[in-house]
Amino acid sequence: MRKSIYILSFACTALSIFSCKTDTENNQNLVKEIPFTKEGELSLFDLKDSIPSPIVKLDIEFAENEYQIQTGLMYRKSMEDKQGMLFIFPEEAPRSFYMKNTKFSLDIIFIDSNNKVVSIQKNAQPLNESSLPSEGPAQYVLEVNAKLTDTWNLKKGDSISFQKF
Repeated sequence: MRKSIYILSFACTALSIFSCKTDTENNQNLVKEIPFTKEGELSLFDLKDSIPSPIVKLDIEFAENEYQIQTGLMYRKSMEDKQGMLFIFPEEAPRSFYMKNTKFSLDIIFIDSNNKVVSIQKNAQPLNESSLPSEGPAQYVLEVNAKLTDTWNLKKGDSISFQKF
């Protein structure tokens, strides 16, 4: 009886060690950094006296399907200042983002269906899972490097235009 218990204990221990090693190896493959791929361009405009004045033009990637939207910029180490990721949702609604598995600080710009900036979450901290909500309904969300919205003096009411390649 004792011999059976020892054999069973040994077998359970061995299985748990080997299964943990396999899970670790698989997880390392799942978190490889994704390189930036230019899929379009986006321009930001300041609306002084209702006349659009260009602020900056960015190379952008699009996040449109569920997987892309859930992954976003996770697992990347950095992004250039003239790059961004534009999340496109099928309808306008209140939005909330977080920084899970995102390794660098971002400014998160919420944009309505009329391409107007609704609100900005500035300097979102890496790996922080706190909710970062929009101040109103948004159909688009643009992520750029932290502090760029201050550099550009981007504010609520400014606008965007974008094109896909």
